[in-house]
Amino acid sequence: MRKAKVFMHNELAGLLTENEEGYTFTYDTYYLAQQNSLPVSLTLPITSTPYHSKTLFAFFDGLIPEGWLLEIAERNWKLKSRDRMGLLLACCRDCIGAVSIIEEE
Repeated sequence: MRKAKVFMHNELAGLLTENEEGYTFTYDTYYLAQQNSLPVSLTLPITSTPYHSKTLFAFFDGLIPEGWLLEIAERNWKLKSRDRMGLLLACCRDCIGAVSIIEEE
């Protein structure tokens, strides 16, 4: 199982996990309690109920680079293009925009 902390404007927003059944995204309880918390995506509105998917959620998949940058990431980290969670963890620590993904050890 692989896990990633999802940050929104440098504040912990939730946890993304991958296991043999697919993916789960759960908002952090402290983040949920804040009045000014924003959803990480319009497709993942703020809720205490975990989101489940057999494939990586489209929002997170969209953070992964494409084209020549993806080729560099695959080559440098020896990742396959089908390993979406691996690519997300390797490439999305410092994304353009408000969201950052950091592997939970």
